[in-house]
Amino acid sequence: MGKFGGASVILALVYIISSVTFIVGLKMLSHPAKARNGNLIAAAGMTLAIIGTIFLYKDENGNALHNYGWIFSGIMIGAIIGTLAAKKVQMTAMPEMVSMFNGMGGACAALISIVEFNHFTEVFTKSGWSEVPWQLTVNMTGHLLTMYAGALIGGVSFAGSMIAWGKLNGKIKDYSFKGQHILNLAMFVLALVLIIYLLFQLDPANYRLFYLIPVLSLAYGVLFVLPIGGADMPVVISLLNSFTGVAAACGGFLYNNKVMLTGGILVGAAGTLLTILMCKAMNRSLKNVLIGNFGGNHITASQNKTGGNYKEISVSDAAVAMAYARKVMIVPGYGLAVAQAQHACHELEKLLEEKSVEVKYAIHPVAGRMPGHMNVLLAEADVNYENLLEMDQANDEFKTTDVVLILGANDVVNPAAKTDPSSPIYGMPVLEVEESKMVIVNKRSMKPGYAGIENELFFHPKTSMLFGDAKTVLQQLIAEVKML
Repeated sequence: MGKFGGASVILALVYIISSVTFIVGLKMLSHPAKARNGNLIAAAGMTLAIIGTIFLYKDENGNALHNYGWIFSGIMIGAIIGTLAAKKVQMTAMPEMVSMFNGMGGACAALISIVEFNHFTEVFTKSGWSEVPWQLTVNMTGHLLTMYAGALIGGVSFAGSMIAWGKLNGKIKDYSFKGQHILNLAMFVLALVLIIYLLFQLDPANYRLFYLIPVLSLAYGVLFVLPIGGADMPVVISLLNSFTGVAAACGGFLYNNKVMLTGGILVGAAGTLLTILMCKAMNRSLKNVLIGNFGGNHITASQNKTGGNYKEISVSDAAVAMAYARKVMIVPGYGLAVAQAQHACHELEKLLEEKSVEVKYAIHPVAGRMPGHMNVLLAEADVNYENLLEMDQANDEFKTTDVVLILGANDVVNPAAKTDPSSPIYGMPVLEVEESKMVIVNKRSMKPGYAGIENELFFHPKTSMLFGDAKTVLQQLIAEVKML
């Protein structure tokens, strides 16, 4: 029955079941139709793991957890704050909420490492470090390395996520200075050197140096995210998410908690894979994302050149073009999210389908402010998942599309990515909307997009500009289509 009887066996079973729900839930998140249920399944598994840990866990001495009042008070406070925040948040603010929650996970992982290090030093200071057998010292090295890694990675994740949160909601601007990347590298190397030194210098006189690790990690997290441009934020969010997963896995090692370890590894692996996919979708290496300042405030003369004259189209003419088209492709962007126009967009889609118009949505992998932003936005409006086309699928269909309606998207439809080697987005895969017969672009103004560069598409002969708030324009289009 195990060292402490049936309780340990039951807890092991609980952890296995919870780990399976994490894997199943994560797998279901890969498809929009199953994502909601996958999230609920994983949440149920986490709830089971928490309850099992609280009531069934025993340490190596057979002691169970206590201080239930503090534990459940913390859970209740966190649950209330999280529920209220999630219910009140607008879809446009979802990316910054993801950054905030991710940062809290990193902070927890860092705090776990700090608390465990304090406990570790207290125990061995009392016992006399000089009396610790060499074999035990060797075994402790892995334990110490896990603490140091958790403090470093968790601190970077927390600080970086907070800066990302500020940049996404507009409170923090891109900022860089000469030699910043060298300073960042120096701080990171210093933290690694400090970790190596502390691993081999087990002396009470040195242990206070440990607190430099979280300090350096916080400073590094701030400075490493500050210069990164807005167009790269989806990649940064994904990368920071993977950091939090790795830091959580360190906590699982420290507590020998299998389900915490499994969850951390899954988050870390998923975040890493998603980061790679995001970089591939932008034709950029992770090194370029972290160093290149793509989408920052600087715009070179070649990026700021005037593309020529653009032409406007009236709402009534746009409605006629779409109502009498055979196929219409809608390209959603952040402007759609800002205007909260997803429901109006779905209503227009249904009206066009009633007139025998085939309507599809072209989704770029990095459209919006975080991975999957547009998919979540349209799912909220009950858009049929089968109508959402990934970039490669959409590019195959643009040649047979009569009208493309772009709603607030900018950089992901910029032909400069294919034609202008001087452009910072050159080589980035984009939606080839110019291959269609007609392009209608809805924007508030002619201002550059999130990457800070002008869009050649706006001056293309096939393109017509339809200025205004996305929701207002869509409502006007709906009214016009109804009258046809």
